[in-house]
Amino acid sequence: MNLNPIQLFDAESSTFTYILSAPGSVDAVIIDPVDQHCERDLSHLRRLGLKLAFILETHAHADHVTSAGKLRQITGAKAAVPSGCGIPPAEIQLNDGDVIRFGDGEEIHVLHTPGHTAGSMSYLWRGNVFTGDTLLIDGCGRTDFQSGSSGDLYDSVTRKLFALPADTRMWPGHDYKGQSVSTIGWEKLHNARLANRSREQFAELMAGLNLPKPKLLEIAVPANQNLGLVHSI
Repeated sequence: MNLNPIQLFDAESSTFTYILSAPGSVDAVIIDPVDQHCERDLSHLRRLGLKLAFILETHAHADHVTSAGKLRQITGAKAAVPSGCGIPPAEIQLNDGDVIRFGDGEEIHVLHTPGHTAGSMSYLWRGNVFTGDTLLIDGCGRTDFQSGSSGDLYDSVTRKLFALPADTRMWPGHDYKGQSVSTIGWEKLHNARLANRSREQFAELMAGLNLPKPKLLEIAVPANQNLGLVHSI
């Protein structure tokens, strides 16, 4: 059974935030919240009668500041982050294979999918996978800083994400082309960076991108390593 998450968007950084909930419980989980949309996200929770149980981060973001620290202070929810991303204030340091339980028997399975950053995680829930910057719709995250590795990203996608059932819905951390959701099956066959490429071909492609650094890099990374409480934007 596929349940649709609530998908919210930050136009400045093209970041998706997700709220997960299920019938029969007031518990909710939020993934990758953005600092300037803290009140928006709280309003969604209040309107739906939901209580935030966990705040999940897919990695320490370089292009926006998280609202995880604020949300934790306001709601009492627990922050859960990848153990390899250097975010020590979070109560829960996640590792590959961990399970986050909330509500009435709901389970989120934690997949370590390094490559964009060394600690990047994806989250699998009810036939939906939230891939952060590891896998984007028809693309993927960059691998040239924050302990990134094109080889690791290729392995994460081809060995873990593409091993999921083809009808698994794939919800990315960002989108720059007006798209919102894909499937693992579609990405496996059509993803412009990863489909039908060898590991070596993918590494060559990524090495030639020459992307500019994110504008908020120097602000966002240290702030996010403190759950967004060092700086705000």
